[in-house]
Amino acid sequence: MTPDHPTPETGPNGYVRTHVAAGIGRIEFYHPKSNSLPGTLLRELASTITNVSRQPEVRVIVLQSGGTGPFCAGASFDELTSITDIAQGQQFFSGFAGVILAMMRAPQFVVTRVHGKAAGGAVGLIAASDYAIAVDKASAKLSELAVGIGPFVVGPVIERKIGLASFSQMAVDADWRDAAWCERRGLYAKVVHEELALDGAVDQLASTLAASNPEAMAQMKQVFWAGTEHWDAMLAERATMSGTLVLSDFTRQAISAFKAK
Repeated sequence: MTPDHPTPETGPNGYVRTHVAAGIGRIEFYHPKSNSLPGTLLRELASTITNVSRQPEVRVIVLQSGGTGPFCAGASFDELTSITDIAQGQQFFSGFAGVILAMMRAPQFVVTRVHGKAAGGAVGLIAASDYAIAVDKASAKLSELAVGIGPFVVGPVIERKIGLASFSQMAVDADWRDAAWCERRGLYAKVVHEELALDGAVDQLASTLAASNPEAMAQMKQVFWAGTEHWDAMLAERATMSGTLVLSDFTRQAISAFKAK
């Protein structure tokens, strides 16, 4: 696993890496700041998922992050504070929309390996998975309201996955939910007790799916995400909402205070 600090190998800007073998396309992202996602990484992650999904030898996609800390801390606060106009804000939050749409529209099942905490936009990525396996330390929260915005872009996919009531709870009370709560609500399909068991569970499921009928899985995927054909336009509108709010004095002060903790 990659350490949670930049090295000559990883660099300060993180990476997106792929490995395809035995029908399994593994995609790993990493950023030295708690696996937060700046716009460049979001765009690279979305394009990588799309490109891997188009490889005929890939029967299943495994999404994971590097390091031993959080699975993903969500949006990059450094980039949020650098946004100066609505167009920049819309472009940044559209990055999360791009990854979510790429995951949903891949004809393969996307299995996500959640080895640590997930905050903000990360919850949306997990919800866009077809199956997520997590360790019991992998708490999750929607932190957007705490920094003056809302989970507008990731909201639709989270609501679809766990229901309006549970999504509303997470959005209004921006506190951590433990992995057991996430499993009961359906955000996590399975929770295991240690990282070794996590790797075993992910590998076993991925191998089983890689040996399954790709046509059947592709049709199942279409059924799972039926009714989301209009989401391109909807998520673009939601990105504009977030991109506008991030420019407010309230939000800038809230983000600065959050970073100072």
